[in-house]
Amino acid sequence: MAVIRVALVDDHRVVTTSLKAYLESFPDLRVVGIATSGEELLERVDDWAPDVVLQDLLIPGGIDGIETTRRLVTRGVTARVIALTASIDVARMMGVLRAGAAGYVRKDADPETLLAAVRAVAAGRTYIDPTVSRHLVSGRLKPGNEHATTGDLTPREQDVLRHLVLGRSNREIAAELDIGDETVKTHVARVLAKLRVENRAQAIVQALKQGLVTIDELDAES
Repeated sequence: MAVIRVALVDDHRVVTTSLKAYLESFPDLRVVGIATSGEELLERVDDWAPDVVLQDLLIPGGIDGIETTRRLVTRGVTARVIALTASIDVARMMGVLRAGAAGYVRKDADPETLLAAVRAVAAGRTYIDPTVSRHLVSGRLKPGNEHATTGDLTPREQDVLRHLVLGRSNREIAAELDIGDETVKTHVARVLAKLRVENRAQAIVQALKQGLVTIDELDAES
């Protein structure tokens, strides 16, 4: 069994202790390091070589979770970042996704949600906490007034984006739509360009906000 290596970043010992105990109750997860600041993570991430970083957005020190994520990406660190937050702050959510995070999860989410997020991003997917997704779909969260809309996409591009929102991998999308993996990648690249976003996570947020996926569809997938 392939083991997912996880690094934790939070200045509250009770949080990291609880997270470590929960994650390591599963045989495919191992916590390889715990940092109390972004600076400490950046210093030790190469030695730890995690696959996934679970990081508090509001960690203390000179740099916050957004800047830490940006520096990890700039350095070419392959670990995929999941931002943990005590409350939904749309500006910070968009900021950390823009910086390169692959996931966004509330700290008060069900443990199963956190587990799903870790496994999803380790597999190369993007994961947005379903609670946040439902708020976006219902219009209670407003990520901004972007000019580009999902209406600018072709029907096939909308189909691909809809499957991304529902948490499916490129291979699963290819099988569902009966197209090749490379064709899926091409469609995803066009979706990002048309929506004027930098990564899949931002595209997913746009799709949720603009109603490409309904709450019923999200509930069916959860």
